[in-house]
Amino acid sequence: MKKVLIANRGEIAVRIARACADYGVRSVAVYADADIDALHVRMADEAHGLEGERPADTYLNIAKLIAIARKSGADAVHPGYGFLSESEAFARAVLDAGLRWIGPTPETIAQLGDKVEARKIALQVGAPLVAGTPDPVRDAGEVLAFAERHGLPIIIKAAFGGGGRGMKIAWRMDEVEELYHSAVREAVTAFGRGECFVEQFLDRPRHIEAQVLADTHGNVVVLGTRDCSLQRRNQKLVEEAPAPFLSDAQRQRIHSAARDICAAAGYVSAGTVEFLLSQTGAISFLEVNTRLQVEHPVTEQTTGVDLVVEQLRVADGLPLSITDTPAPRGHSIEFRINAEDVGRGFLPTPGTVARFDPPSGPGVRLDTGVQAGSVVPGSFDSLMAKLIVSGATREQALARARRALAEFRIEGVASVLPFHRAVLHHPDFIGGEGFKAHTRWIESDFAEPLAAAVRAEPLPDARLMRCAIEIDGRRVTLGLPTLLLQGLAAGGGAAMAAPSAAPAVDDNALLSPIAGKLQAWNVAEGDTVAAGDVIAVMEAMKMEMQVSAHRSGQIRLLAQAGEAQELGQVLARID
Repeated sequence: MKKVLIANRGEIAVRIARACADYGVRSVAVYADADIDALHVRMADEAHGLEGERPADTYLNIAKLIAIARKSGADAVHPGYGFLSESEAFARAVLDAGLRWIGPTPETIAQLGDKVEARKIALQVGAPLVAGTPDPVRDAGEVLAFAERHGLPIIIKAAFGGGGRGMKIAWRMDEVEELYHSAVREAVTAFGRGECFVEQFLDRPRHIEAQVLADTHGNVVVLGTRDCSLQRRNQKLVEEAPAPFLSDAQRQRIHSAARDICAAAGYVSAGTVEFLLSQTGAISFLEVNTRLQVEHPVTEQTTGVDLVVEQLRVADGLPLSITDTPAPRGHSIEFRINAEDVGRGFLPTPGTVARFDPPSGPGVRLDTGVQAGSVVPGSFDSLMAKLIVSGATREQALARARRALAEFRIEGVASVLPFHRAVLHHPDFIGGEGFKAHTRWIESDFAEPLAAAVRAEPLPDARLMRCAIEIDGRRVTLGLPTLLLQGLAAGGGAAMAAPSAAPAVDDNALLSPIAGKLQAWNVAEGDTVAAGDVIAVMEAMKMEMQVSAHRSGQIRLLAQAGEAQELGQVLARID
């Protein structure tokens, strides 16, 4: 290959561009309107606009991505993670266009991306499994029937997705139906398909995964384990390698099952096999992610293997540079730096990053997609950067992480830094009296009060106004930022338009807790609601969240379902 189109954005696009440079191939970035000046756009050798704002019009638009690959002369495509990374249709479109796909084959993506089929493969090779539906459920009634037969809790999961999207846990029978519909909506938003299946949910499990690399020469290698138990809303926040506090038998069982599943599926490229580890020590297969993981750097730090370069080698038909599971070199911990307000329940906070001063020093690596002045759009994931800290031992990695997190400064948007700083002093995570972190630990056990961040300024208008112009006899399309045009129209004054007067707010006003889309109202005009009732559903940064009534009374709806809302905007009044 000579030139790679990176069909993604943010820190992973930056990471892939750097790997391309190391491997000796050129890179092509793509961008939505809001990302025209993003770091990944400037890091690549060239960049092309996707002409749109929503994920469906940009990073999820297969036709546009293939057209840009052809226009730029790219001969390969790397999908990163998220978006179309686990799309069989995208992989096939890339190959049908005569390009190389940097990932597993479309057939493998289809087989393992369908979590029901992945379960069947796991059963065939003898991997451990909990009870689940053999096929996607047709409606909420089937979910209720499963819960009645196997008991609660259960987990409803998108059959064609990953990364925690479209995943809901039901603890009570009266919430099963709504959680099923919520999982379907979230799956459609994130993956374009809403099919879901159901499994028994292991209470308070750890989340353990194995990193696999495979080539076209028959080599399938497990590089080691990671622990990804610290999560909120099924999205990982802290990951580490190797997974601590495992017995040799547990580690070997995970390695063997991961290798057998990938070998049976004819896997090539990088992939991750995920498991749950119960409080009793039982292991259960969870899923296979047919792509690069967000947390891949901790495996790189503890093995010395560049996973992205290995993906490029495999796509070029070369054998893996490593053929056996390496002994881990020290310990590494990754902290996802999301634009979320930990004091308000990890609410996404899109906005402009006014200050971004990352740490450095021994054992510190930073993979970032932003810098001071960058805009974190509300349309995409909240991940800004990843802080990876390594040491000779877990204890040294923890000590270095405390120092690095104390140095880290972000202003302009809220971040999860306060949570990370707090968790590094919590005995459940440190493990002095046993490692007690589990996938619901943040919601159920972490009780440390964390202050809410200063509310972020409203997002600037990131739209591009496009017009046709002629340059040297050739017609081209020129895209100019809306804010620039506003500034020019104002006579060259400040580009930022003066904010409009805020609506009057009183104790009866229900305010939007996030900048995002109002998906649906659960109540009608004039209904009587009680404090704590879930009255609306909002979506921001690809995550659904519920809006509850802040008081009891009669509701008057002021915002339309389906429309974007600003942070703090009045959604309704409860009189």
